[in-house]
Amino acid sequence: MHVRNSLLGLIASLFAMSSLASSGMEGQPAPDFALRSSLGENLRLSEYRGDVVMINFWATWCGPCRQEMPLLDELYSRYQRVGFNLLGVNIDDDSRRAMAMIKDLGVNFPVLFDADKMVSKLYDVEAMPVTILVDRQGTVRYVHNGYKPGYEEKYLDQIRALLRE
Repeated sequence: MHVRNSLLGLIASLFAMSSLASSGMEGQPAPDFALRSSLGENLRLSEYRGDVVMINFWATWCGPCRQEMPLLDELYSRYQRVGFNLLGVNIDDDSRRAMAMIKDLGVNFPVLFDADKMVSKLYDVEAMPVTILVDRQGTVRYVHNGYKPGYEEKYLDQIRALLRE
C-alpha cells in the first residue's frame, strides 16, 4: 500500500511538472510572429525587442481567461511606460467574439487574432490560458499554464525582476 501511494505521488508530481516543462520554451528564443491586432494593424513580436513582453494566449470560452484579463490590463497600464508590453493572443475562430469581450471588459492592451492557431502551435499552447514572459533580449523566461487567483502576484514579481535586468 505504501509503495502504491508513493508511486501515485510520484506520478502526480511528474504530471504537474510536465505542464510547465512540456513546452521546453524557458531559456529559448521566443519564436517571432506577426498577427492582425484589435487596432487593425499587424503587430510583430520582434518589434518589441528591448521591452519585457507578456504574451497571453486566451479564448472567449475560457472562464479563467475572462477572470484574468482585467488583472493583466492593470499590469499593462501600470508598467507600459517603463518598458513592459502585453500582447493578448486570442485563438477563437471568429474575432468578433473576442472584440466584444475586450470591449465588455474594457481591456486596453493589444489583442492579436490567431484563428488558424499557427502561433499557438508555435508556442506549444495546449490549454487556456497560457502566459509567457519574454525578456528584453527576446528570450522566454517564464511560462505559466492556466490561471488561479493570486497568479498575478507571481506575474508582478517576474515583470519587476525582468524590468530591473
